[in-house]
Amino acid sequence: MTAWAYEKIPLGHECSFERVLTFEDGLAFAKLSGDANPLHVDEASGKVGPFGRNVVHGMMLGSLFSKLVGMDCPGKRSLYVSQTLEFRQPVFYGDKVIVKGTVIEKSDALQMITLKTEIFKAGQLAVSGQARVKVLDHE
Repeated sequence: MTAWAYEKIPLGHECSFERVLTFEDGLAFAKLSGDANPLHVDEASGKVGPFGRNVVHGMMLGSLFSKLVGMDCPGKRSLYVSQTLEFRQPVFYGDKVIVKGTVIEKSDALQMITLKTEIFKAGQLAVSGQARVKVLDHE
């Protein structure tokens, strides 16, 4: 886990990690969130659905940005303020995704950073958005 101080975070700073989401992850997310939509967690429904198989919950993908912010940039000094999400293409269980954040703006007065947040699968953008994060000056 990192702990970036606000003044040490440069514009353009990037952080990323890879993850493969499993069907079991989807079941655990459904239990935690209460969203047991068959499109996500019922294999028979997934087969006859619009994608021919189960699709990962969009908000499960969005939750990966929480790991990015809370563990990587800025890390344990972070306080999430907002996150936008745009789902550009489906992600399926077993797909390897790359979760990436890029610092695109800083507000010195508020000690706030804005991250461009992206999830890629097979080199193509699947989810995009922006996160606003307050960087705390104490641990």
